[in-house]
Amino acid sequence: MSAEQQHRDGQAADPGPRSLAQALRERDDASLGALLRSRPDLLHPVPTDVTQLATRAGTRASVLRALEHLDRFALQAAEALAVAPDPASYQELLDLLAGDDGDEEVAGALPATVALLRERALVWGGEDRLRLVRTARELLAPSASHSSPTGLGPSVAEATSGMSPGRIQAILTAAGLPHTHDTVSAVAALSALFADRERVAELLEGAPEASREVLTRLVWGPPYGQVTAEPAAHLRWLLDRGLLLPTTPGTVVLPREAALSLRGGRAHRVPEPTRPRVAVAAERKPQVVDAAAGGQALAALDTVEELLRSWDEGGPAVLRAGGLSIRDLKRTATVLEVPEPVAAFWVELAYAAGLIASDGGYVEEHHDRHDRPDADAEGYEDEETRDARTRRRSGEAEHYAPTPEYDAWRDLPPADRWAWLLEAWLPGTRAPGLIGGRDGRDRTLSALGPGLDRSPAPEVRRRVLELMAGLEPGQAPDPATLLERLRWERPLRSAGPRREQPEPPRTGVRPSYGGGVAANDPEALRTKLTEWALLEAEMLGVTGRGALATHGRALLGAEGRSEGAGAGTAAAGSARAAVVAALLAPLLPEPLDHVLLQADLTAVAPGPLVRPLAEALGVLADVESKGGATVYRFTPGSVRRALDAGRSATELHAFLDRHSRTPVPQPLTYLIDDVARRHGLLRVGAASSYVRCDDESVLDEILADRRATALRLRRLAPTVVAAQADPRTLIEGLRAMGFAPAAESAEGDVMIARPHAHRTPPRTPPAPVPDGPPAPDATLLTAAVRAVRAGDRAATAPRKETPQAPGGLPRTSPADTLATVQAAAMTGESVWIGHVNAEGAASQRLLAPLRVEGGYVTGYDHTADEVRTYALHRITGVAELADEPDGAEPAR
Repeated sequence: MSAEQQHRDGQAADPGPRSLAQALRERDDASLGALLRSRPDLLHPVPTDVTQLATRAGTRASVLRALEHLDRFALQAAEALAVAPDPASYQELLDLLAGDDGDEEVAGALPATVALLRERALVWGGEDRLRLVRTARELLAPSASHSSPTGLGPSVAEATSGMSPGRIQAILTAAGLPHTHDTVSAVAALSALFADRERVAELLEGAPEASREVLTRLVWGPPYGQVTAEPAAHLRWLLDRGLLLPTTPGTVVLPREAALSLRGGRAHRVPEPTRPRVAVAAERKPQVVDAAAGGQALAALDTVEELLRSWDEGGPAVLRAGGLSIRDLKRTATVLEVPEPVAAFWVELAYAAGLIASDGGYVEEHHDRHDRPDADAEGYEDEETRDARTRRRSGEAEHYAPTPEYDAWRDLPPADRWAWLLEAWLPGTRAPGLIGGRDGRDRTLSALGPGLDRSPAPEVRRRVLELMAGLEPGQAPDPATLLERLRWERPLRSAGPRREQPEPPRTGVRPSYGGGVAANDPEALRTKLTEWALLEAEMLGVTGRGALATHGRALLGAEGRSEGAGAGTAAAGSARAAVVAALLAPLLPEPLDHVLLQADLTAVAPGPLVRPLAEALGVLADVESKGGATVYRFTPGSVRRALDAGRSATELHAFLDRHSRTPVPQPLTYLIDDVARRHGLLRVGAASSYVRCDDESVLDEILADRRATALRLRRLAPTVVAAQADPRTLIEGLRAMGFAPAAESAEGDVMIARPHAHRTPPRTPPAPVPDGPPAPDATLLTAAVRAVRAGDRAATAPRKETPQAPGGLPRTSPADTLATVQAAAMTGESVWIGHVNAEGAASQRLLAPLRVEGGYVTGYDHTADEVRTYALHRITGVAELADEPDGAEPAR
């Protein structure tokens, strides 16, 4: 038995519900919960009853969101129903999708698709009376200004609604049909003619070749065309027979019935009932993939740490409009030795992880004071905002700098640090690839600036990883088929109608990073988001050599729906982060506590170094190259930097002896001793500034050097020379002359130059901008279904006639109210009460009183499905039930 026959046999013969509300009311709790899970916007706030739920499910915004979350075949089915008769039978829908020749794949997939549309409350009705929700029909059906997304135009009845009866009769005559007595029958006869495939073929046998070419161009849409006041003969032939009907002056349309006949009954050129398969581009050993991903993860950590270290004493200034300037981004890219778009990604990742922020306060541009829960009528201004306002008033520029969370992140093991970054990347809505492009107002989008949030980004990112996880370990997907699959799952709808187009040739996807995307082009945005997700996953080490690594699969575990999960210690300590870190840790090399010193004044670190060694070596030497091994070079300037930081020559020799696996080369020993011997021989202080030296010959040499002219030196004593330059300029000038001066304090002590780590006040990382409300959990769904059922029982419970106050509330005297609720408490019956709360909001409640005392009545409120207490003086009146509703027994 075929799937469509099983579908028909499983349906009842009755016509089904008369409204969407009735259809929802007949569902069981599991089906109602499935609706709320698939359309979470219906839950905010929780509907009071089924009628309100049905009304909300039919609103334009909710229907649009539901349509955008359909796959391509489900959307094609909805589009076909929009051009089918209302109501339509299941067979009519199948014919529109499969065509006259039939399609086994369509017939097999359609029952599940119709069930999906029913579940999401987009379709309701019996087997022979399928109805598309009215709002969806209005969105998908053709109008006078545009065609249906299928490319079909209005029906004959719709296109001839304003046509004169004489003109309609003339069309009947030209088409070979007999005259009728009224317009309705004439339109019906013309519609029947165009719906009959054989009669349309006979009619077109006598058509000019040019007329048939016009129909060929219009048949798959758009069905509208332009004609002049005196149309050509081949157009006149079509107009006379109603194959082209006028809509507006100068515009004609191919009627829907005729187009379907010419299409062979298909509503779509290419129905797509099956999801495209993701092809495999390459196969590699899973161990190779994991090793490559582990190496890339280590490189990602080094890059982020280098970024934060370069901003440790205060990063670039914040632009007035927010974000980094182009010049600062270029400098950051130079420091990281990566292209600017890639540098922008690392900056944005550190920002999303809460590791960097503005030191003048972070205020999200998409939130105003009304979004804050503790905002009051006078306006809300927190400490961060006041700090930023104070800095602006004082003229002090705001800068980006590491946050206190950076110090906590830096102390974690490498695998935990990587998991922290991933917990920020996966749910993040900021799209760094947009940086450098233009927004809707033609303003340049800058790194860390506003306007980079794109709500589809997390869904695309997660879905890309899920599709990669669906392949065998070690298999790398073909990007073109991956993108094709995502387009099938989420066929985006732009502001205008989507028309049927010929199937485009499949071409390879060339991933690129950076650059803008048109603000009004969602299809291009989805394509770019897919490409960026693949590139970012590779840069982070989620994938290796194009395939998903083992620790990357752990990101998609049951724990892993981090909707809006922020970064920070809580994210780093989550169960998913712990699992991911445990899988990654074996792939990362253990930090080393030694280096290999070489005779050419370099040191080679064959792997990552423990933090104290790396920090000390970073002061004593300059990084010459990075990669699998890091090469450090010792120079007079780097040794002097270590001496300025308070290390003595003896300490430096001991440090190198302790941490080198090779003997300390003699040239390096000589370099340290030579720089140390001269270091501090000259003393620079503030007079404007001065130079002090116990060796008079050294001062003689300085004064005789022509390069000292700009310093405007003057000898005050045999061992003291004064200068007009400030101490910093004087020190730099003497160093350029080959000397190694040291700064001294007012007391004559050598001043040790230590780096000053600049930190922002505690900051909250930017919250993702979600694409609608989050998916509800099981607890919320259960409570919501119970509340809707209880409200529906209360709303449909019959009551006795009683006087009513304005608003439909029962009206009784205080004495009658008290007597009635006391009697109901004694007998266990339920009553209707009218209630006005402290804010003046009126409501009707179905209450089973349990206790009446102290001016209050306590009972089981069937409307809220819980026990509540109401003040008697706020009850406007009481009405007894005519008959006890089913399931409305009082609580015991």
